[in-house]
Amino acid sequence: MTMRLIRCRAHARAGLLGNPSDGYHGKTISLIVGQFAAQVVLYDWPRLEIIPSQEDNRQFDSIHELAHDVQLHGYYGGVRLIKAAIKRFVEYCDAERIQLPARNFSIRYESNIPRQVGLAGSSAIIVATLRALKSFYGVEIPREVEPSLVLSVETGELGIAAGLQDRVIQVYEGLVYMDFSHAAMRQAHGLGYGRYEPLDPSLLPPLYVAYSENAGSPTEVFHNNLRARYEAGERAVVDAMQTFAGLAEEGREALRAGNHTRLAELIDRNFDTRRAICRLPQAHIDMVETARRAGASAKFCGSGGAIIGTYADQRQFERLRDELRAAGCRVIKPQVESGTS
Repeated sequence: MTMRLIRCRAHARAGLLGNPSDGYHGKTISLIVGQFAAQVVLYDWPRLEIIPSQEDNRQFDSIHELAHDVQLHGYYGGVRLIKAAIKRFVEYCDAERIQLPARNFSIRYESNIPRQVGLAGSSAIIVATLRALKSFYGVEIPREVEPSLVLSVETGELGIAAGLQDRVIQVYEGLVYMDFSHAAMRQAHGLGYGRYEPLDPSLLPPLYVAYSENAGSPTEVFHNNLRARYEAGERAVVDAMQTFAGLAEEGREALRAGNHTRLAELIDRNFDTRRAICRLPQAHIDMVETARRAGASAKFCGSGGAIIGTYADQRQFERLRDELRAAGCRVIKPQVESGTS
């Protein structure tokens, strides 16, 4: 039997408009950040083996090094994500009566996605793992269903509160408009999914993404609080979710019309709406306000710690970069490649 070596990647993402309404029957626009990705390597092996990465470090030179590691990476690395992804993949295949060959593998991962700043590093590991498993076993999963399978790994297996947005863009790649409204949702293979519309990345104006490795907090902390308030029927939160969805709809039309000024206004309003319903860390607010003082629009990429927005020209970008760098942030121009078919 020929040994196969499979490499699969999934990129970081940034929510352009509408988030966090994806978990609340809303609408969003999201894009891939091509500079960052999680990669999974899988190959034939006598026993099933999951190899930890540096993020799963269990040995430290001091208690201070351990504390710093937890601050950067949290208490969990990627091994739990891979284990949960494998379990759900097996359950999906069993439910679909797909007979998996009796072959074992060794699997490992690595990621350069900045941690805990809302760039979807955890879901990237799961998406890359499922891609590798599909290739290894020759299993086809409908593309519109795959993001929901990824989400079920996090919500069902690991108890992480999350929405579909991150998983959709990481499966589809490129730039995607997503509709999760009740009218748009469908069921297939035991999983619910929305309407996903790939958009041409050439419609985008000049964009930047900025992040601080020291300004993050675990995504589930943010989402668990918001979920509880939404389910309790808090009017401000319910209304905000409708506002977020409307911003995504308007953003899609602004992109199609080439109205970059309007798009910038919508991006700013997205953040202002979130700020009105959430107690946000001051460090995260400072990032947005610094970008706006430089003349750019700004909102969170995800749960906080990274921001995205538009800028007018290279001169403004350089000012933006310099002022955010002085505040301890790295600034990039995201590479948004067209999605796969």
